[in-house]
Amino acid sequence: MKQKIYIIKIGGALIDDERLLDQFLDQFSEIQEKKILVHGGGKLATILADKLGIEQKMINGRRITDKETLDIVTMVYAGGINKNIVEKLQQKKCNAIGFSGADGNLIKAKKREHPEIDFGFVGDINKKSVNRKLLSKLIKLDLIPVFSAITHDRKGNLFNTNADTIASVMAQALSEKYEVELLYCFDKEGVLEDVNDPKSVIKSVSEQEFTVLKEEGKLHKGILPKLENALGAIKNNVNKVFLIKETELKNHIENHHAGTEICL
Repeated sequence: MKQKIYIIKIGGALIDDERLLDQFLDQFSEIQEKKILVHGGGKLATILADKLGIEQKMINGRRITDKETLDIVTMVYAGGINKNIVEKLQQKKCNAIGFSGADGNLIKAKKREHPEIDFGFVGDINKKSVNRKLLSKLIKLDLIPVFSAITHDRKGNLFNTNADTIASVMAQALSEKYEVELLYCFDKEGVLEDVNDPKSVIKSVSEQEFTVLKEEGKLHKGILPKLENALGAIKNNVNKVFLIKETELKNHIENHHAGTEICL
């Protein structure tokens, strides 16, 4: 029988709120099973770029990462935010250890290729990008890996990589060895049929239902990458995938009532 592991992704809204982050990490630290935390970046990189006078360019919600921006996101994501989370978990007697994809060659990426847009130092990955052997060894040592959204190509380049994608491909890579449950924690109750009604939670979403919701324009653009990555995980043998509100983590672990389940 496979051992259970949770891969949990958190995003900017939570990271930007010190009180909510601390409450979330309290709940995360209480999970008894094996676990990995993946985090995004929050607003700090944009704030720092503004202070330094470095213009930030976004296309369809995705950051163009030139060399100066890469330096900033590396400092903020792999440095300040990652170590802040690790230190908070250590306070809670949770033996966390922080990583970028470059550490131990844990996540090897390829520069994004696009026919029309140069995204700069943005890396794309798949489940083969993950150093599953080393990651499994870290998990066996009862360490709690905490991953920032920085990867590398083993050719001297660091990359800014979507944290939702990192969580998804990591879940896929570990699914052969573990019973993986992937949780996307964000600031909504789940996938909402009406974005203005927090009670309109859709309890489960299949690929077909996702397509319909997308065509009908019912999905906020911010949730699309999460759903696309969640569907990619469930189609590649990840045991369970949910989108839940960050304050509902403990309730979900204990009761499995919270949020939206992603189904085939």
